[in-house]
Amino acid sequence: MTSRLISLGAARPTARLLSMEAVALYTFRATEGDELSFTKGDLLKITNMEDDPNWYTAELQNRKGFVPKNYINLRPHAWFAGRISRGVAESRLRHRECGAFLVRESESAPGEFSMSVSYGDHVQHFKVLQDRCAQYYVWDELFSSLNELVEFYHSNSIAKERTVFLRDPEHFARRPHHAHALFDFTPHHPSQLRFLRGDVIELIDCSDSLRWRGRCHGHVGYFPPEYVQPIYHCQ
Repeated sequence: MTSRLISLGAARPTARLLSMEAVALYTFRATEGDELSFTKGDLLKITNMEDDPNWYTAELQNRKGFVPKNYINLRPHAWFAGRISRGVAESRLRHRECGAFLVRESESAPGEFSMSVSYGDHVQHFKVLQDRCAQYYVWDELFSSLNELVEFYHSNSIAKERTVFLRDPEHFARRPHHAHALFDFTPHHPSQLRFLRGDVIELIDCSDSLRWRGRCHGHVGYFPPEYVQPIYHCQ
């Protein structure tokens, strides 16, 4: 398709580092040379999500190509929080068990990342650095992706002064159904949801890291996730 001008090998930093997966909802047969055919149920590796509003680039069995986004269902990493502030990261991890963590994009430096980790009594922040060979690291070990870095620190302590293994709490992996409002939110658009600090919001859609959709006082609308604290019910 001639309207797509990006290179398959030029995935932007976030997509390349996170290597998100997607499940094929339908079978797709390529009609152009730069498209990727797949069958319903296939597990695709998404390598670029940001350069075209209707198509992603993906890999399947060592083949690469464009795939229509409405044919697949993304499976984003539960630990990736997107572009949130240090303070919001601390509010999400406060009072969580030691090792609970999230990875966030830098607000001031696009393409750079930090890892926020609960030590139980406080939240520690680690800047993810990059060497001259485009390898990523927190301490001495080098990794080609954030996936590999996170996986390594599941079984190796991220902390030097104590032992802290990254943990994927059960509630990180499942979607919360309600949230407490941390602040008043006044809508700037009719599609947004008004609520007051202390309100309990029913969460309808949390798939977008920049805006969530919920119901409060009989009204439905969008709101910024940093204004609320998800409620997790322990099993």
